[in-house]
Amino acid sequence: MRLMLTVAAVALLTACSPSQPKADPEFGAKVRAYLLEHPELLVEMSEKLEVKQAEASRQKALAGIGANRDKLERDPRDHVLNPDGKITVVQFFDYNCGYCKLIAPQVLTMAKENPDVRFVFKDLVIFGEASEYSAAGASLAKTSEQYKAIHNAFMSTKPLNDEAVDRILKANGVDPAEARKAQSDAKRKAYIKDVHTLAETLGIQGTPAFIIGDVLIPGADGAALKAAVANAKKKAS
Repeated sequence: MRLMLTVAAVALLTACSPSQPKADPEFGAKVRAYLLEHPELLVEMSEKLEVKQAEASRQKALAGIGANRDKLERDPRDHVLNPDGKITVVQFFDYNCGYCKLIAPQVLTMAKENPDVRFVFKDLVIFGEASEYSAAGASLAKTSEQYKAIHNAFMSTKPLNDEAVDRILKANGVDPAEARKAQSDAKRKAYIKDVHTLAETLGIQGTPAFIIGDVLIPGADGAALKAAVANAKKKAS
């Protein structure tokens, strides 16, 4: 990444200097020589660009969260644990995402240990048909306990292929044939599309991603998630 930025910086300074409206080989050579003598400037430029891009992403997410609060936290199509909680954690996930599988036990433990926190699960299906099928199967859970059992089994299984999904659904009282029907249902497809649109609006580029209040946490960062929940509780008290 930094190598690409370094090349881009040299090209930019060589061709786009305000004092050199046209390409000037002599000027370009001077710039190149100066940058080679002071490579720390390229590192500084790279770091500042990364900070600027991160802040731009944060601002985009912040604006999107505020404008889509109900879609994030109160979509009746989502599965919710601890529905009476005063604080809400929203997770975008995929059942075949390795990092989602990594943090899943922490998320379920947090839900168990924090009954005052709502945990909203959004199916951001990005890893193909098996992910779509498993998400449709989990959507048929009738109770929180049934959903947790299916969710945990899916997250604990590698690889999560169609055969594994069938086995887990049967073991937890869900008919695989009904899951297939749900997968192809127009309303279910609309839900998946809506989740993708919402993720794009917030600048979410992968799974897992968590939102607590106005905070977006990309990736399987359990420490950051716990800290954000603790901070949200502190503000609410």
